Amino acid sequence: MARKESITIQMILDTAFEMTREEGFINVTARKVAAKAGCSTQPIFRVYKNMEELWEAVYGRAIAYFQDYYSLYPRTGQTPFSNLGMAYIAFAREESHLFELLFLSQSTGDGAHVNRKSMYEVLNGEDGNVVREVTAAREAGCADPGDLFTKIWIFIHGAACMSLTGDYDLSEQETRLLLEDFYIKAR
Repeated sequence: MARKESITIQMILDTAFEMTREEGFINVTARKVAAKAGCSTQPIFRVYKNMEELWEAVYGRAIAYFQDYYSLYPRTGQTPFSNLGMAYIAFAREESHLFELLFLSQSTGDGAHVNRKSMYEVLNGEDGNVVREVTAAREAGCADPGDLFTKIWIFIHGAACMSLTGDYDLSEQETRLLLEDFYIKAR
């Protein structure tokens, strides 16, 4: 009779993903994942051929997590780009390690190689988040919504990065008003 496997691929991925959220992607090593999962490294390499495969799975999970976060983020404004910007800044503040993995890091740590997507690809997602905002701006009369997106995104990304370091202390209401004001003046 075959021995029942107690450590599953889902358990390993869940552990590695939670480690990424709590400690950062650079800390996702076979030994650390095994210790946190309460097993040896053998189950990891039974279900993943190498660490790169596990890192790819964690990266994919991080993208899906951001997409879910954005889709569930409360839509409180009508101004194009404001809800997207608010969600992005909040994600940076609440999920700093995932934000760093998805939107800041060129590399993913010591030896960690994943097939990275561009910031735009992650942000736009399968649902066309950016495209939808650009379309809304065009329909609202913006002459060059792509250019406007580029300009407003510099502010949004800067605010998100500042929130990582604790240097962004504007309230949600103040941030939303800044985004709306920027949109109105720049369109």
